[in-house]
Amino acid sequence: MATRVLPRARRTAVPGRAAVALISFAFTTAMIGTTLPTPLYPLYQRAFGFGELTTTVVFAVYALGVMAALLLAGGWSDRLGRRPMLRAGLALSALAAVVFVLADSTPWLAVGRVLSGLSAGIFTGTATATLVDVAPPGSRGRASLVAAAANMAGLGLGPLLAGVLAQYAPAPLRLCYPVYLGLVALAAVAVEAVAEPVRRQPRPRLRPQKITVPPQARGVFVPAVIAGFAGFAVLGLFTAVSPAFLGTVLHYTN
Repeated sequence: MATRVLPRARRTAVPGRAAVALISFAFTTAMIGTTLPTPLYPLYQRAFGFGELTTTVVFAVYALGVMAALLLAGGWSDRLGRRPMLRAGLALSALAAVVFVLADSTPWLAVGRVLSGLSAGIFTGTATATLVDVAPPGSRGRASLVAAAANMAGLGLGPLLAGVLAQYAPAPLRLCYPVYLGLVALAAVAVEAVAEPVRRQPRPRLRPQKITVPPQARGVFVPAVIAGFAGFAVLGLFTAVSPAFLGTVLHYTN
């Protein structure tokens, strides 16, 4: 996400703290969709007849969507505005949920995961920038912390929501997605309640994001990237295989 500041289009339609709360809710909702299928993989394995390797592949293709969105559209919200990109992220998240509802074979799961990755790639940078834009002047230094909290909350709530519904409600492979679509609808209302904080460029040139590292940041960039890559690699592997491990090795079926 580019760091340059564009002129504000107009004041937010709601007070600054309320705008932060609304965008944080939308951010959390978008991230819920990225981890919603996690506890359902053992059920998908039995329904579609695939093994642990396929589970890992289906889980991992999410990263392709994230990288594609970051590289292609990472700076588009600076040119098109924040709200259009937030809308696009929510639309992709809703489309992913519809794909999972309709899924009757493994390729459908892969398509749904790629769409979830595209949604996350668009939403993460745009929502973080929006939170900085709409935060009250004295609180903008904490906006990135709020964004990180909303991100992590969504990643954690996704498996919880899907797992509870799969265990205690009917249609374990379907019900969580219509429920999630209801949350997406509420998130869309939240986004619309916050006025566009930046001015759209008259003739925006949409091009892929350039990968650059500022000279002053290069000293900490490499160790930070290694630590971040290792952490998310372990997290991704753990969340991909832990449901099956709990069920097949520890024989814990709840």
